[in-house]
Amino acid sequence: MSADLLAMYSGVVLSLAFAYIPSADGKWAALSATAKRLVMLALLLLVALAAVGIACAGLGADIGLAVTCDRLGVVGVLQAFVLAVIANQSAYSIAPKSAAKS
Repeated sequence: MSADLLAMYSGVVLSLAFAYIPSADGKWAALSATAKRLVMLALLLLVALAAVGIACAGLGADIGLAVTCDRLGVVGVLQAFVLAVIANQSAYSIAPKSAAKS
């Protein structure tokens, strides 16, 4: 499985998890659609930055992370991030929406 395909699957899983896993007190459901998209974008960005940070700290090889701390590695993570965002937002647009609790 390629890193791009894995990133896309991750984006879809994140979106579906937020759609189907009940949140505490309906806080997730109470957010606007734009806020939900921004939260998912921030989480995906956090994972991408963590991957680059781990690689640049020299720990990538220790945990099996195939990201290098150079231009090629950063471009690869950026490409995977964009694909994950596309998959995440596509899945979000077709996932069922839950109503906020009163």
